[in-house]
Amino acid sequence: MSKLVVISGGANNFGKGIAFGFIKEGWNVAIIDNDKKALEKINEKNLFKFHGDVSNENDIKNFYSEISNKYNRLDVIINNAAIGGFKNFFELTLDEWKKVIDINLTGYFLMVKYGSPLILENPGKGSIINISSTRAIMSEPGNEAYSTSKAGILGLTHALANSLGPNIRVNAISPGWILHENESIKDAEHKQHLVGRAGTIEDIFNLALFLANDKSGFITGQNFIIDGGMTKKMIYF
Repeated sequence: MSKLVVISGGANNFGKGIAFGFIKEGWNVAIIDNDKKALEKINEKNLFKFHGDVSNENDIKNFYSEISNKYNRLDVIINNAAIGGFKNFFELTLDEWKKVIDINLTGYFLMVKYGSPLILENPGKGSIINISSTRAIMSEPGNEAYSTSKAGILGLTHALANSLGPNIRVNAISPGWILHENESIKDAEHKQHLVGRAGTIEDIFNLALFLANDKSGFITGQNFIIDGGMTKKMIYF
């Protein structure tokens, strides 16, 4: 039987590209996304779609209930759903702050809380991959809610690695500048990276695939920065 990976925020950009990548590798894929229109545009074999809000506990419970009934297994959880919420700090409201934290961080907690028991029912071992960001370790003005949520993901990752081992490994991926679907940038923007280009969704997928399978079986609790070297580049003005 094909392995199953679930992906939050799987109808757009990173999530969509990762989902399609796993399908091409022969996996079954289930996605949950709050963007109903984007979900309706996706029609792929071996793909299960669920319209839901990752910060809503009942939506997560219902998602996994359907997963259990349809597949009776789960191997990998990829937490990806997120919103930006970039705003001047002094104009950021408490409700706006809470919304970012609820989706970007609490949503990850809920996905693991209700999904990991399904993984543990398998005879083999599983993997959880949390998509964070280089903004967890570096920032710019107006990033308070987003950066805090992404930094929280790193703490959640190593805590879960301790709680869920040895049968479930938990790792994080922190992307830098990754081009979204149909996005193009100037040559100078590419060349500022140490590798001479910005990243692609395929770069993220390749790392996620590695962390999802047994080739990374001795890796857990880690954060993998994938940014073309930008966090190692010293910049002065």
